[in-house]
Amino acid sequence: MLSDRENYIRNARFQGPEWIPMYAGISNASWDQHRKEMEKVALRHPDFFPYVKEGWRNYDNFDFGPGYTKGVPFIDEWGCTWLSAVNGLQGAVINEPLQSWDDLESYHVPDAEVTADWEQIERNIRQAKAEGRLTQGGPSHGFIFLQLQYLRGFENLMVDMALGEPKLARLIDMLIEHNMKIVENYLRFGVDILEFGDDLGTQTATIISPADLRKWIMPAYAKLAAPCKTAGVLIAMHSDGRTLEILEDQIAAGVEIVNPQDLCNGIDNLAKYIKGKACIRLDVDRQSIVPFGTRKDIHDLIEEEVRKLGDPRGGLEFIVGIYPPTPPENVDALCEAFGKFRTYWWD
Repeated sequence: MLSDRENYIRNARFQGPEWIPMYAGISNASWDQHRKEMEKVALRHPDFFPYVKEGWRNYDNFDFGPGYTKGVPFIDEWGCTWLSAVNGLQGAVINEPLQSWDDLESYHVPDAEVTADWEQIERNIRQAKAEGRLTQGGPSHGFIFLQLQYLRGFENLMVDMALGEPKLARLIDMLIEHNMKIVENYLRFGVDILEFGDDLGTQTATIISPADLRKWIMPAYAKLAAPCKTAGVLIAMHSDGRTLEILEDQIAAGVEIVNPQDLCNGIDNLAKYIKGKACIRLDVDRQSIVPFGTRKDIHDLIEEEVRKLGDPRGGLEFIVGIYPPTPPENVDALCEAFGKFRTYWWD
């Protein structure tokens, strides 16, 4: 029997896995909402929640961390102030450190070599490798497109792109330089996967036109992906929202594992346009069926997705984030469906 790591890599490379990789992540906001009831469900499904033990956290005095604690502002290393309205959910940036381009010359991008404990990260990766576990790492979520919004503000950024602001190109180069150091460190540690994350879609379309994404953003992804491709390291790209029209652009930039959300992109669309071109890390619905559907609704959704997107050669994995108001019983139904259909093709 393959190890989880071996199975994952074979699935991502279309080399015939033994099962479909499936992962569920419960947000701290959901843990805070449902507490012991959610814990009971997690304990019933140790395959998906091996880290959960009875009494594993203090729900009344849990530290949600900087930027995730309701009403407590947090200033990050970029000078962005974050404020959350819900414990356990990341807040929003409420200022714009580069609202004026006059400040660009005096603005200092954080030094990636000192903003993380690289010695500890390397030790963690070495331990994971010694234990035969999958290893991954990468820049923080929102590393290019969202970071531009955090620094400039959304409206300013839209005007910059529309007018072809030369200083925007300079700022993007600064972000590439910062993130390249992070990429190079993880490559030096010998990780299996480089993870990129940048939300590019709304519910119905990309945030900006595919043409503008190709002009401003995709070249940055390609530059950061290039050393990963040279090293033979898998590249995964997360992006929320409707991204169907640019998934092939991500693949062209070097991405081998795309992460579309299922319903806003359309299961049939993904089967028609993307299946077989890259591994699909399918982001399972978190807006309607998982939080509000019946057990049968959830079961039917997972079955449909496996039947339409699955293949014995591989190329399909599942990931789902659990957020309020998803009830524990729906998480239980989801895990049951995962357990049933992750070996569908081999049965």
